[in-house]
Amino acid sequence: QVQLVESGGGLVQAGGSLRLSCAASGFISNINTMAWYRQAPGKQRDLVAGITSGAMTDYADSVKGRFTISRDNAGNTMYLQMNSLKAEDTAVYYCAADRRDLAAKGYYGMSYWGKGTLVTVSS
Repeated sequence: QVQLVESGGGLVQAGGSLRLSCAASGFISNINTMAWYRQAPGKQRDLVAGITSGAMTDYADSVKGRFTISRDNAGNTMYLQMNSLKAEDTAVYYCAADRRDLAAKGYYGMSYWGKGTLVTVSS
């Protein structure tokens, strides 16, 4: 099993920045795809950004140019640098991972999930 733990959420004013981290532990060999999702109150969980073991990245249109996803060299920790935050970025942010390369499938069907970290952007 793989355990994922998110951190770095909090309250920030619009225009500010936050950096989220996702630490993977357990049976983490051969983790290929990692991604950040978010779920706002009353809405579905949506992909924010994804990254493969080959460092290929994808972003939702709503965050392009503002958010940056990255992984450390060991691939065990993933980050999401969020700049120019807007009120509509308020959500619970979830980390997800899979041993398959799911980039071509839109990061759908991720096997492992964290419990989430709340990001609140005040306007």
